[in-house]
Amino acid sequence: MAYNENSLTSICGALAYAMGIETPNKAKEKNEELCSYVDKVFGGEKADRVIMFNPDAIAEWVYRKYPELFIDVKAHSDIEIPLCSVMPSVTPVCFGTMYTGAEPKVHGIMKYEKPVIKIDTIFDALIRAGKKVAVITYEKCSISRIFLERDMDYFHYEDGDISNVNAKAYELILKDEHDFIVIYNGNYDSVMHKNGPESLKSLSEIRANGHAFSVLSELVKENWKNHNVLMGFAMDHGCHEIDGGCGSHGLDMEEDLNIVHLYKGYKRV
Repeated sequence: MAYNENSLTSICGALAYAMGIETPNKAKEKNEELCSYVDKVFGGEKADRVIMFNPDAIAEWVYRKYPELFIDVKAHSDIEIPLCSVMPSVTPVCFGTMYTGAEPKVHGIMKYEKPVIKIDTIFDALIRAGKKVAVITYEKCSISRIFLERDMDYFHYEDGDISNVNAKAYELILKDEHDFIVIYNGNYDSVMHKNGPESLKSLSEIRANGHAFSVLSELVKENWKNHNVLMGFAMDHGCHEIDGGCGSHGLDMEEDLNIVHLYKGYKRV
């Protein structure tokens, strides 16, 4: 096993490219594979809607070892993009990079803490372009804290309850008022820490994530036919087993850094 070549830093620029907006000013290179896919699937047009479904801590090795858990996701994706996350491989650091395109030393979160990021983010670029953004998360999770103080809609629910998070996402699709929606599911991460990455309880949470993504995709197909929509199943970092049958992450190792993002575009009809 080796580190994946493409960095998580490349996703932010590709998302900006997909929507035809300016790239956040600290973002590094854009992911060329995702950009090429956007050009192809939309026939040279841009996406006017993006949904980023963010499950926490699902490693590439888990994705490869248990393909049956990702049947729903693969049925609603066209491409998979192997990526190398950033160090330390913990949630606020990695999501900070995903949505700024910058290394941790640039966006300012260098450990497990949740300050508001002050540099330019994809959300700031979207707002400048007149786009409406929604972030649907747990009340105290990293994404609910590090991207505050911006003119966008925040929906924060009781920690650990993905049912309310996902139900709000379904509702927003039906309302069709937001251009960019972020949906955070931290259930696998929470269960994995207590029970290990490969416990039945943990793996069941991955299946739940796949089901939610499937429902979102079907709702988009049925209700957003007049939009070009890009959907991503986009992890932040991986995980590994530690003593006592528990799980962890944060180390400079392939298990924690190698992840896979899956994307699909739906062209307007």
